[in-house]
Parts: sequence; structure tokens; C-alpha cells
Amino acid sequence: MIYKSLLITAAIILSTFALEPAFASGSMRCGSHIISAGQRSGPGMYEVLKKCGEPTDRFGNTWIYEQSGGARRTVHFDSDGSVARIE
Repeated sequence: MIYKSLLITAAIILSTFALEPAFASGSMRCGSHIISAGQRSGPGMYEVLKKCGEPTDRFGNTWIYEQSGGARRTVHFDSDGSVARIE
């Protein structure tokens, strides 16, 4: 019984680590907000600007944010201005 509980707990922990990179690659944290890509009614340029502030660099529909700890996030927008993907 204890072995089964340990096995289930280990499976849950490992699956959490397996899913984390997928979540992290399509989203970014701005203060207490999380911006995610690929949602049907995803955030647009105005909402990203409001929640994350001015980007470090802009290249057309690509915005680059330098975040604390040296993290660099690139936000790509669709032609309609909604978030297409975050790297």
C-alpha cells in the first residue's frame, strides 16, 4: 500500500515537471499577471502593454521583454494584434 502511494506521488510530480516547460514557453509573468498565447480571446497589444509595461525592444509585431533574473521573453503578435506565441 505504501509502495503504491509513493508510486502515484512520484508519477504526479514527474508529470508536473513534464508539463511545466510547455506552459512556460507559451506564457510569461508580468508582476501578478500571466500573459498566455494561443487563447481564443487572447490578450492584445494594449493589454500586454498595460500589464507588462513598455518592452525593451520592438520589431514590428515582435516585442522583447528583459525580465528580472536575466530572463528574456519574446512576444509575437498576429496581424490582428493578439498574442500569437511567447518564447
